[in-house]
Amino acid sequence: MLREGAIGLPPARPGPLNLITDVPGLKVGQAQDATARTGVTVILPGERAVCAVDVRGGGPGTRETDALSPETLVEAVDAVVLAGGSVYGLAAADGVAAWLGARGRGFGLVDRPGVPKSPIVPAAILYDLANGGDKAWAMEPPYRAMGIVAIEAAGGAFALGTAGAGYGAMAGLLKGGVGSASIVTADGFTVGALAAVNSFGSVTAPGGKAFWAAPYEIDGEFGAVPLGDTRAGPDDWGAAKADPQARANTTIAVVATDAILTAAQAKRIAIMAQDGVARAIRPAHAPFDGDVVFALATGRRPLGDTPDVTLTRLGALAADCLARAIARGVYEAITNKGET
Repeated sequence: MLREGAIGLPPARPGPLNLITDVPGLKVGQAQDATARTGVTVILPGERAVCAVDVRGGGPGTRETDALSPETLVEAVDAVVLAGGSVYGLAAADGVAAWLGARGRGFGLVDRPGVPKSPIVPAAILYDLANGGDKAWAMEPPYRAMGIVAIEAAGGAFALGTAGAGYGAMAGLLKGGVGSASIVTADGFTVGALAAVNSFGSVTAPGGKAFWAAPYEIDGEFGAVPLGDTRAGPDDWGAAKADPQARANTTIAVVATDAILTAAQAKRIAIMAQDGVARAIRPAHAPFDGDVVFALATGRRPLGDTPDVTLTRLGALAADCLARAIARGVYEAITNKGET
């Protein structure tokens, strides 16, 4: 990885909130149902944002991801939704799309009176159906309504840990949750990440409380427990789930930057950011994981005279931020108690 010091710049630092909303132009809203033990997280750009996605898990649950390919018509999105609820959770994006459409937001090939725009709202879901909550919702799953509540709550600050899409999540044998982190470079770029962690793999090293992401931690944001001389044997995964099931384990995430990117460049950021999942969770991207990472670009800052080098830096920072966000989500869930 290229380090800031290696290219003659002072070290980067977290933004004022150390959240993805430090990226100019982004808000986040969340909603949860304590009875059903599930929730929704919405990432809302102030203006339509370039978006790409990278899917690594063997059992993903997604919406609108095909539309994000660089060769397709639509390069920008109106929101991104992360939700619990497995396939039922995809309905959260319906509520978000309805809310946006009612306000005239969305893609319009032809601007014609009486023809509503089409909000582009990609989404990914995690499996929390077997976590003990009351899922007897019959014909009325709560996700569409939660999507509307979440987008209406969108702002700069938001809860970590047992909240939103991570409300009913489990990270290996530990309580999972929503985590976020940010970084601001000396030359003014902001990168952020948000993750809902419901992984099969363990976020902590065997035999202790140190997070695999410890080398990337800043200012004790997830407990300041060093890895030290920790070693893991080839089949020693630590606190991974003992009974993995298909589509039941997922880390879904969004990374973002204020750089001006094409769809292809955003795709490269999403690909590089997946390394953050592998740094923070062991193992990752398994056949029964649904790991998905979206990349958003709010288009405030040009890449400059060396765009490929800058893109590489942003991708590396996105991976680090995502590793930190994953650890933060679990740390906040198990430290601040919440629902267990």
